[in-house]
Amino acid sequence: MHKTGIIFFPAFDLAISPTHPEREERLLYTRDQIFEEGILDHPQIVEYTPRLAEEKDIQRVHFCVPDIAAQTTTAHFISAGSALKLADALMTGEIKNGFSLVRPPGHHALRVVHGNRGFCNINNEAILVEYLRQRYKIKKIVIVDTDVHHGDGTQDIFYHDPDVLFISLHQDGRTLYPRTGFVNETGGPGAYLKTINIPLPPGTTDEGFLKVWREIIKPILDDFAPELIINSAGQDNHFTDPLANMLVSSQGYAQLTKELKPDLAVLEGGYAIETALPYVNLGILLALANLNYSFVVEPEGQAEKLKQAKSVSQYIDEIIIYWQKKMSEIPPSKEELFAGKKVYTTNKHHYYDTDNIREQQQESVFYCPDCPGLYQVISQSRRGYGRDYSLKGISIPLYACPQCEEKGASLWHKAQKEKLYDLYYLQDKKNDLYIQESK
Repeated sequence: MHKTGIIFFPAFDLAISPTHPEREERLLYTRDQIFEEGILDHPQIVEYTPRLAEEKDIQRVHFCVPDIAAQTTTAHFISAGSALKLADALMTGEIKNGFSLVRPPGHHALRVVHGNRGFCNINNEAILVEYLRQRYKIKKIVIVDTDVHHGDGTQDIFYHDPDVLFISLHQDGRTLYPRTGFVNETGGPGAYLKTINIPLPPGTTDEGFLKVWREIIKPILDDFAPELIINSAGQDNHFTDPLANMLVSSQGYAQLTKELKPDLAVLEGGYAIETALPYVNLGILLALANLNYSFVVEPEGQAEKLKQAKSVSQYIDEIIIYWQKKMSEIPPSKEELFAGKKVYTTNKHHYYDTDNIREQQQESVFYCPDCPGLYQVISQSRRGYGRDYSLKGISIPLYACPQCEEKGASLWHKAQKEKLYDLYYLQDKKNDLYIQESK
């Protein structure tokens, strides 16, 4: 089969607020553009209806506070479930690739979810990855995030996972939310160089966007040899996007899609709802279907005038040199990165911009020579309004060795007795078992 699947779910009943960028009409013009061009009549493109994700799909990824119901709406379940439906179609051979054109987005949603941050509550791509691993036993997966904002939520979820390569190219975090995504963020000690961040300077055009793909991302991706490629298809690098400062066109996005050849693409950000999204989405869809996209041109006629400043080109060349040198070096061993410690601990602070929540977090990964190791998180929220929550979460990885599986069960039994935190979570991915208890 050589068909491209598409699911369109604009969530016309969901808005953060009436004037918020993530509101009902965000995909209205995209829908009109696709329908008016008659794209869905093409025999190579097949439309699927959305479906709901299940609670277990979310539990595989998140510790939702105080529960899933508090952090989601039906639209969130449909947005996540739509990607899963396309995954089923892909894995059963009905389609060769798919585009989940849905909202709300998800790549800023962290493993622990206290509220909405960066317009996101649950992480659609992470839910997709865990679904593919559980249901279809796919092990090595790449996520390439092309949103203008760093995919800090996806990074957080897979930072210690050696089997998921996360690559994010985005506007430099010194100039844009969420102020993360720097080159020194390269994965935990058990997943070194499985996180690759490429912060690009404001003013990057198609030229720089594609050069970074060809000279940094593609060689890394080829070396990793993934079984499946997912594109977090954010579109706010576009030159008309009101929330960023990049100069990428719909042609640049389409060309990147053609060369990346993602198995599944999932819409993320993009808030120029009239001047960018209809054209970028159309270009991506045509590129996935291996159809001509050369006619997709923004009506403003500005795209051909976009020129990349010399200083921007020089900065991009420096980033390319940095990553080429980094990837040519012999990496330190897992034992060296743990530095003789049995537990690798990190203290974090997260701010939920939409819901005005501050979170203090202590994350621990237990060293194991035979598997990724157990993961534990302790989190405390401070809200501008409403109740504060504390929690402890324990995660047993999908490919846990017998010793770590046993140790994880022991940690869980101890946690059940201590009664120090408001909420306790067990995330046993190996047995697909998820438990939540209160103090």
